[in-house]
Amino acid sequence: MKAEDDPRPLSREQCLALMTSVPVGRVVYTDQALPAIMPMNFVLDGDEVVIHTASDSTLAAALRNAVVAFQIDDFGPDATTGWSVTITGQARLVDGVEETARLARLPLLPWVTAVNGQFIRIPARHVTGSRLGPAARTDAVDDETAREQAS
Repeated sequence: MKAEDDPRPLSREQCLALMTSVPVGRVVYTDQALPAIMPMNFVLDGDEVVIHTASDSTLAAALRNAVVAFQIDDFGPDATTGWSVTITGQARLVDGVEETARLARLPLLPWVTAVNGQFIRIPARHVTGSRLGPAARTDAVDDETAREQAS
């Protein structure tokens, strides 16, 4: 492997900008002492991931005040370029009426409509990310994403 093909680290700002370019990530948590991963659509609210699930779901119970990871990535159609970002933070179930109402106005469309839905916030306490593949191509993708986010 050539040095230019090694993963190249992304800054916190680059990671957060790239996160807004994809609608689905994976929450990584512990379920009955075993690792569990669940794909989730999400929205970034400041530097916190917001997801929505049923209040009485196994996921909501498992995430309650737990330290979790949320992983997001995107790869080109030929799978030779891309990026990957992971955030880690302590999940918090949102229970305030005003905060719930504000989050309900965000562009988050839950996959399953739940009458007793619950928002969960995951703050980006620790953020890591890297570009993958040949440097010239993934740098161009990052530059294009940054330009789109700025407009």
